[in-house]
Amino acid sequence: IRVTKPATESTLARIVEMVQRARKGKARTQRILDEFEPKYALSVILITILLIVVPYTFGWGSFDEIFYRAMTILVVASPCALVISTPATILSAIAHAARKGVLFKGGGYLEQAASIQYVAMDKTGTLTKGMPEVVGVYPLDSITPTDLLQQAANAERLSEHPLAAAVVRAAHAQGMRLDPIVNLRAVTGKGVEVEMETHVIRVGSRRLMDDAGIVRPEAVMQRVDELEMEGKTVVFVARDLELLGLIALADVIKPEARQAIADLRRLGVKQVVMLTGDSHRVAESVARQLGITDYRAELLPGSKERIIQELAAKGPVAMVGDGVNDAPALASGNLGVAMGGAGTDVALETADVVLMSDDLTRLPWLIQLSRRARAVVWQNIIFSMTVIGVLVTAVFVADLPLPLGVIGHEGSTLIVVANGLRLLGGSRISA
Repeated sequence: IRVTKPATESTLARIVEMVQRARKGKARTQRILDEFEPKYALSVILITILLIVVPYTFGWGSFDEIFYRAMTILVVASPCALVISTPATILSAIAHAARKGVLFKGGGYLEQAASIQYVAMDKTGTLTKGMPEVVGVYPLDSITPTDLLQQAANAERLSEHPLAAAVVRAAHAQGMRLDPIVNLRAVTGKGVEVEMETHVIRVGSRRLMDDAGIVRPEAVMQRVDELEMEGKTVVFVARDLELLGLIALADVIKPEARQAIADLRRLGVKQVVMLTGDSHRVAESVARQLGITDYRAELLPGSKERIIQELAAKGPVAMVGDGVNDAPALASGNLGVAMGGAGTDVALETADVVLMSDDLTRLPWLIQLSRRARAVVWQNIIFSMTVIGVLVTAVFVADLPLPLGVIGHEGSTLIVVANGLRLLGGSRISA
């Protein structure tokens, strides 16, 4: 084993650092009620004391009458319905979402989802199934298709990237025996380099070839352009400084992806952006099939984070992804949504919401749910404050008896709880 860098400089360590930095810079929603309720409760207690002390001091009635009225005010003005209105609604919505395979990590994220205006989505594993397959092997004159695939599989077999796994699967399907390698070096966002016997094998993108100074003939690049226009991802395979050939891979777009994007636009989302590390031509082909007009290609993890921050400057943004590379972007957005079925541990840990079924149609659904929950919360707040106002007025104008005040106070509490619990029962969710 040869150590080239300390663990603190590894790709994973840098990603974790970006996640932590994004977490610290992320604005947290401060609910108005969190500040208002304790102050209101203290005010009610102070007013109750004054309603006893002041009238009794100036002789404005007997102590029994004054104390009775003050206690009635204390009961009817207490913020019980106001306090319970928000958690009853939020918890019901979270429980209902969990039944549908959508896991919110807190009530604040449910509230945040209601205001989302921009949505950014990773391509591989989110908009596509994340299981690419080798659809073409194109060797140059110096090697056969079988040898080209074997060379690539030898280099890729220790990589965790979906494209690498597809190459290895294709080699195993043909019964190939993979040879041992040494000194594997994964170049983030570009590919891998390995030593095999006396040669260095490189498998990856055109940027990896550029870094190594490997010349690519014009006829080869024309073929690459043709394949990418078909929506295929092209991987270059080189030995030392000699280009051996190309391997074309294709990923299947999720059948529900186009509908989910259309639903997001119907809900008023201003912009849907596709993010990918693939080439511009592949990104353009996939975006065209999905009806997406804005896409960013050939991105590294830090680039995705920067794009999310740019969108967040315009308005609330949600990032949807599943991979390790998506973690910084998930943390940077106002709402991070991870695809739970195929998502990595880092992505699931970083995200604020997890779609356990990997069903993209749950994304517009959860926005609808959060908007419905927000509406119910404000219904409860307005109703509870109205009841308090009516009951307090009735105490002074009509000498409201304490028993009726208790009934009105407790009745309003039961009503707001019942209204919030409607979300638990799966009431119709609409925009």
